[in-house]
Amino acid sequence: MRTATTVEASSFRNWSAQRDFIVEAEKLGLDICWVAEAWGSDAPSALGYYAALTERMLLGSGVIQVGTRTPVAIAQAAITLSNLSQGRFLLGLGPSGPQVVEGLHGVPFRRPLVRMSETIDVVRQAFGGGKISYSGKEFQIPLPGSEAVPMRLSTRAEFKIPIYLAALSPAMLRLTGEVADGWLGTSFVPEGASSAYFAHLDEGLARAHRSRAQLDVCQGAEVAFARDEESLQAMIASRKKELAFSLGGMGSGSTNYYNQAYSRQGWAEVAAEVRARWQSGDRDGAATIIRDDMVLATTLIGTESRVRDRLRVWRDAGVDTVRLYPAGDTLEDRLTTLGRAIDLVREVGRELPSSPPE
Repeated sequence: MRTATTVEASSFRNWSAQRDFIVEAEKLGLDICWVAEAWGSDAPSALGYYAALTERMLLGSGVIQVGTRTPVAIAQAAITLSNLSQGRFLLGLGPSGPQVVEGLHGVPFRRPLVRMSETIDVVRQAFGGGKISYSGKEFQIPLPGSEAVPMRLSTRAEFKIPIYLAALSPAMLRLTGEVADGWLGTSFVPEGASSAYFAHLDEGLARAHRSRAQLDVCQGAEVAFARDEESLQAMIASRKKELAFSLGGMGSGSTNYYNQAYSRQGWAEVAAEVRARWQSGDRDGAATIIRDDMVLATTLIGTESRVRDRLRVWRDAGVDTVRLYPAGDTLEDRLTTLGRAIDLVREVGRELPSSPPE
């Protein structure tokens, strides 16, 4: 298994702290660093900076929101970053959600699946170096009725640029299996992943006559090491408010992919109640009904022995790359946690899986 992490500006006290984290993470042997966008800083600007500071580690956009840029603008950024980094760039794309796309950018959040599919078509046309011409439901290039003719980009892609999709819904998972090089997942419960995630990914893979080996399954979770059971219980309690935000505050009242993912994995009633309380303004109440098993099932927290065992479950479920979100109050703490987790992933990755994924 490979190791990765995701960084986002608001999770660090300043840019120099994030810079130091990334530089030191590469020294620890981290394989991939994804840079998030969300509703804060943009990903491409930071990625260009980090490409100049690193030498070996792969760098990815985790993720660029397809509703906020044209497909050709995405392709231009991807080609630039790939060429700047000497082929170390991975293009991560995601649909985001109505709150960010409509509430922040003022762009309709319509037909996200169609928009994603057509964006990938156009991006790959641009990567190919030919003239860009496309007629779809969301995009018409060149603009119909204009005097414009098809153009090609003056900058060519010097390296292959893998495309990863952030997907949680069944339809987006099927598209991921059909057209992407990798899947950026979250809210992952390995025990229920076969029906909640992999059945849909495999359906898409079958459509394209591909196998699971041709898709990098990259799953993310927070990692933190507890000294004992008492400290583990404190960790669980401290994470319930954040999970309540994901289930109740991410997206809109009717469209929340995180809430839907937890619902499909056995917590439908709890997820619905958390959303209802959060939307009504009772955020503390929403956190109180988050169950301990919801936190433990979707994170890598606990004693070192427990984290090792959970990594084995992830490996056997079919995870290829573990995206680690290291806990810690200081930069040193986070790097210590990350280094410890990287060693565990390597250890578990060297073992033979107890039951290979289908």
